[in-house]
Amino acid sequence: MEKIRTTVRIAGKDYTLSGYDSEEYVRRVASYVDRKITELELATRLPSQQLAVLTSVSIADDLLKAHDENARLRKELSQTREELERLRARFQTQAE
Repeated sequence: MEKIRTTVRIAGKDYTLSGYDSEEYVRRVASYVDRKITELELATRLPSQQLAVLTSVSIADDLLKAHDENARLRKELSQTREELERLRARFQTQAE
């Protein structure tokens, strides 16, 4: 598989990113980062280096919250499946 090069604009600067993900996906990622930087820039007026660090922390926070939610949902799904199996077994026993 060949790498795809995509030029995106983040915080007013062009970056050429190279990877195996689709151009559409890379643009989505860049748009997300650009939006986060813009939000924090308007709220804080920090210098660019501090803004980049704060944006990274904010994105890491989003990622960890998404991981936690994913883990919670997986646990809930597992518990629901177990309950479904218990109910199925009980109804099978009653039907016999």
